[in-house]
Amino acid sequence: MSDDDYIYDEATGEWISAADAGAAGATSQVEVRDSVGNLLADGDSVTLIKDLKVKGTSQTLKRGTVIKSIRLTGDDQEIDCRFEGIKGLVLRAEFVRKR
Repeated sequence: MSDDDYIYDEATGEWISAADAGAAGATSQVEVRDSVGNLLADGDSVTLIKDLKVKGTSQTLKRGTVIKSIRLTGDDQEIDCRFEGIKGLVLRAEFVRKR
């Protein structure tokens, strides 16, 4: 990155340099915990603890379904994941348990 690269920081509402954003992002890591308090990380596998209806489809994810390779979104209650036939699936951490 060059010195001319700036990133909009939504938390403060200001434009900051990319170097400062990288340093701030490393120190302000969000902890995401599942329904029983286990710490989640990128690449973990989780199991659903409740039947969940998927908005925009007629599909329901059943309790006990395993979701592999989750990604953290930066929000302490949301995880991004993939599942067969569903693009852009975001789950609440309160409905999953770490495997």
